Amino acid sequence: MGESIFSDTRGGPARWVVVGNGANRRVRMFAEAVRAAGLSSPRVVEWRTILRAGGHEFAADDIVRLDSPGEDPEVDELLRDMKDAARVEGSALWYSRLLAAVRSMRGGIRLDDPAELAVLFDKRLCHARLAAAGVPVPPVPAPGTAVPVRDWSDVRARMRAADMPRVFVKLAHGSSASGVLAVESTPSGRLQATTSVELTAEGRLYNSLRVRRYTDEREIAAIVDRLAPDGLHIERWIPKASLAGRVADLRVLVVAGRVTHAVVRTSRTPMTNLHLGGARGDLGAARARAGDRWAQAMSICERAAACFPGTLCVAVDLLPAVGWRRFAVGEVNAFGDLLPGLTGLDGGPAAGLDTYTAQITAARRWRGLAAREHPESMELSAAGTIGGHAS
Repeated sequence: MGESIFSDTRGGPARWVVVGNGANRRVRMFAEAVRAAGLSSPRVVEWRTILRAGGHEFAADDIVRLDSPGEDPEVDELLRDMKDAARVEGSALWYSRLLAAVRSMRGGIRLDDPAELAVLFDKRLCHARLAAAGVPVPPVPAPGTAVPVRDWSDVRARMRAADMPRVFVKLAHGSSASGVLAVESTPSGRLQATTSVELTAEGRLYNSLRVRRYTDEREIAAIVDRLAPDGLHIERWIPKASLAGRVADLRVLVVAGRVTHAVVRTSRTPMTNLHLGGARGDLGAARARAGDRWAQAMSICERAAACFPGTLCVAVDLLPAVGWRRFAVGEVNAFGDLLPGLTGLDGGPAAGLDTYTAQITAARRWRGLAAREHPESMELSAAGTIGGHAS
């Protein structure tokens, strides 16, 4: 076994640059982790600056981390022309402008591959890449089709053709459960859609912190028809395992190809996002329920991350099926490392480290190893195992 890429890297020069929203807690917490590692405070390049200037030039030795452009109304308006950040619409424009901004950056040592970000921020492309690699994912009603979902009637037709009475309808470029509907139908034709989308009397769509249920098909159709121009992804609603009487899934962080952190998310609704009433669950209890399948579950997450070898850190949303014996990947997230207070898994390569410190200590060696590996496969050696799993 080689030297761990998670070993302490203090003492060497490192010029960290963060592209983010400087006032946001993500940037603040990462900067604190950089200073705690004995390195100089990172330079912050604001998303708004790049979006307005149409590009940015980094020094050759700048280690460039991209952080989420979210939670800033001004940046949000620059990305999708919406003055009200609570509105749901506009994600396709957000996607195209974000990718243009990422591609406009020049130089530096990049930790996020622009081509991979284009896939990570399109649920249709991400699902297809994972499926092609043999990573278990929820089935889709029309695999391989390039025909976009035009409206609610398309959704209903695809559900019937694939015999899928329960599906998730998601914005292709959405995040944080924005624009997600958990749709279920009965043989008698009754429908219910569970979502955080609020439909106003004027037909506008707003993100809400309250999960609601729509049973009037006209309202469901109005929401889907409004979302469809931004692109939709449909997949089978897999009944998830439960923990302490609540449905559960896992957010698993993979850094430099290795599982480092995991958190259980539980909810009384199909959406487990913490801002929608979800809560952290007992990871020990989840591991106990999974038993000898835990190593397999972590291996699935690493296989998902291996589909994005040019990106240092991804967060995998892992869906445990009822009984905790089978697992599928729901999503892979580029900016899913905001997990305050969470330290690395015991026995893992980042044990005792928070999510940001794990990336800081891995980044420079990861880039050095990646440069010497075949660019299409970049398999990294690292000491340590996760819950009994060793590659």
